[in-house]
Amino acid sequence: MFNFEKNILHRDALILVIDKPAGVAVHRGMGSGPNLDKTLKELAFGLPNPPQLAHRLDAGTSGCLILGRHRVALKHLGHLFTTNQIKKTYWAIVVNCPEQDEGIINLPLAKQSADKRSWWMKVDPDGQEAITEYRVLSRGDFGMTLVELSPITGRTHQLRVHCQAMGFSILGDAIYGVRDRLDPPYLHLHARAVTIPYHQKKPAIHVVAPLPTHIIETCIEYNIAYE
Repeated sequence: MFNFEKNILHRDALILVIDKPAGVAVHRGMGSGPNLDKTLKELAFGLPNPPQLAHRLDAGTSGCLILGRHRVALKHLGHLFTTNQIKKTYWAIVVNCPEQDEGIINLPLAKQSADKRSWWMKVDPDGQEAITEYRVLSRGDFGMTLVELSPITGRTHQLRVHCQAMGFSILGDAIYGVRDRLDPPYLHLHARAVTIPYHQKKPAIHVVAPLPTHIIETCIEYNIAYE
């Protein structure tokens, strides 16, 4: 079991932000591996109930994960997410260089299947609006590129599908990526930073998660500048 207490990036009376490792699911039932549900009780820090997730990250995605420490905080965080007031910034290593150094991906998304249990998504002109801003941070060897992704909307698998549709799949993506010998065991998608305007009369909470080892190692291997 992972010790998430050492991975806390921000803690106050209302909010926790933790650095979720790649390969850890946020809920039980999402595969047979480790999950966050087993650890939430350890993050109560004296409150009668454990914190609850304010949003989700895919099991393969590392980085900033926001939790509300009680019901009122969780409700307010939900409002901030619904109204797109929380800014999320991701870093990813993609296979193939984007043609432009920056741009906006505006492609609607829908489920690939009518099965309610299916999470796989596809680009669909009749789907829900999905918008992502991207910016190239560093170009490395063999087309490997470090990009910054800023989702304006929050659709399931939005960043992964948008990158795949634009021709630069995220390295290690077993669902939407390039399935060849380059695919490593971990998805190279990292929730790098979050900005939470929780209090109207106080500065926004800004949290940055350090890059995980597997992304740093890939950057070194393919001569990608990451600092």
